[in-house]
Amino acid sequence: MMISHEERPMTTSIRRGPVVVSLAAVAALLLSGCTAAQTERRLNAEHGGAVAECPWGADESVTGTIDLGYQLLPSGDLIVRDQQVLETCMPNADIRWTQYASGAEVVQGFGGDSLDIATVGSSPAVKALSVPLDLPVEVVWIQDVIGESEALIGAEGITDLEDLRGGSVGVPFGSTAHFSLLALLEQEGLSDDVTVINLSPDALLGAWQSGEIDAAYIWDPTLGELEADGGTRLVSSTQAAEIGAPTFDLSAADSGFAEENPEAMEQWTRAQDWAVQMLQDDPDRAAEILALQMGSGTETVRRQIDGTGYLRAGEQQEQFFSGPLADALIDTGDFLDQQGEIDAPADPQHYRDAVASSAVEEVAGG
Repeated sequence: MMISHEERPMTTSIRRGPVVVSLAAVAALLLSGCTAAQTERRLNAEHGGAVAECPWGADESVTGTIDLGYQLLPSGDLIVRDQQVLETCMPNADIRWTQYASGAEVVQGFGGDSLDIATVGSSPAVKALSVPLDLPVEVVWIQDVIGESEALIGAEGITDLEDLRGGSVGVPFGSTAHFSLLALLEQEGLSDDVTVINLSPDALLGAWQSGEIDAAYIWDPTLGELEADGGTRLVSSTQAAEIGAPTFDLSAADSGFAEENPEAMEQWTRAQDWAVQMLQDDPDRAAEILALQMGSGTETVRRQIDGTGYLRAGEQQEQFFSGPLADALIDTGDFLDQQGEIDAPADPQHYRDAVASSAVEEVAGG
């Protein structure tokens, strides 16, 4: 039986059969377990793998399991994971991380009730909120504003968008790259003259090298591989934003989980804000951490950081959570509906209600 988040609160009490254990033994077990976990985090910190202590004060009241989904993107989320910030700041919680290959997979994870918080692009996030899925999720953080880190790369002989007329482009369907590509093709009057093919990031390189596609809209590391193979950068998500189609990497939370666990949401948001501060103030260190997590070269990741916008909680609240983010979700829903990517957009108020700003406001306030 599928158990909803409402039916499995994060803090649980499990009844077992009668077990006789001395209080001294229980205390010893608890102390040894706590000491072992703290020792492991301290040793990791000494070797550059984790923070030694919570940067703002740990919350020991948060217990239970928190299921987090991440993607291999140059985002603060990967820094939080690498540095074990959540494990340090919520020492009595069980933090479980699961990797997802795309936003579409993340949406499936929410639909299968296996996620509490996860990174997802703005396009798949809108799909999750729209008909027919209409999942109980809400946007709680902007991981990044996508710019030069996602781009359309042309194969040999393709030097501008017009060269794609009658050709084909590979892109992972349902991704932010897919949304940007469709917007740019429509802007150039090429929507009916270019064949768009659904290819995963792993499959794109092979299709490119075999000549099956004329271009690809993708992110690193595949983006860098295509450019190294002689590809020409035609346009990027920066240009898509300029024509009114901005894209984001967002973090979404299960609505029931977020409502029932405000303390966990605050700790999670503070961790993300801490990671963004590193991206802004010490991008070289951030690049080293992200390169290890992503399996990419440090220089490649450093270039991605330069081509991406990262905002702290106060900046997010002022620039996006105050209204523009909801407007972007509404516009994305309308566009996806026009492209046949969803059955129907939700009511505009539904998208506005899905922008949850309480934790962002709390962290922005200090």
